[in-house]
Amino acid sequence: MTLIEALHEQLALHNLALERFREIVSRLFSAGIVMREEDGVEQRLYDDARRIEACLHDYFQLAGFRLEHNLKGEFFRLYAPGAEVPGMPEDGLEPVPGLRARLSPDFVAAALALRFQYQQGLSEGGNRLTDSGEVLTRFEELSATLQTQLKRALPPTNIERQRLLNDLKRHRLIRLAANFSMDDEDALLAIRPTILGIISDDMLEAALETDPLPAAESADEDVASPQALLEEESIEGNIE
Repeated sequence: MTLIEALHEQLALHNLALERFREIVSRLFSAGIVMREEDGVEQRLYDDARRIEACLHDYFQLAGFRLEHNLKGEFFRLYAPGAEVPGMPEDGLEPVPGLRARLSPDFVAAALALRFQYQQGLSEGGNRLTDSGEVLTRFEELSATLQTQLKRALPPTNIERQRLLNDLKRHRLIRLAANFSMDDEDALLAIRPTILGIISDDMLEAALETDPLPAAESADEDVASPQALLEEESIEGNIE
């Protein structure tokens, strides 16, 4: 039996078409994450992925990728070969340079600041911590954390700042309300628990001890897509 025949057989057991399998795989390769809470389309993708989870694990493992299923957070995250995954052992594979996405210093710094705030929120608890494990913060608090902890300012224009927020949202690191506005001092953004799969305690500690670098530099992300992982050496070499 060929691999494709075996796959067809497994999909048939779950009454799932090959086209749907390809759609799930494509989303994981392109976004690095499928999160049930995101929207109706992604919710259905996640539910179907759960039905064929064993097939997906086998498929990606053949190519050296690692698929993590976070049951509590209800999301799948895909990691590239050789990626350093917080809380998981090394896979022993060599990183693949062609799978390294380019991240702007603003994105990396914001992700680190969010990770710092998330840890604070977990420690403080109270109204900042939601039932789903998100930590609520304000946009100005993100700006203050960047300045005090990473010695870096937000992008200078509102257009650039909105683009940064959109990138963080697209990478499933934050959730914004439909009426969110940077000009509203009381508007909250939610830091998702997915931040823990991006930046470990060691990575955050290393970044906080690193001297700032020029804003023109950028960082590599060793991932299967723009979503998966910030490596410690990338932070040390490129975080401002």
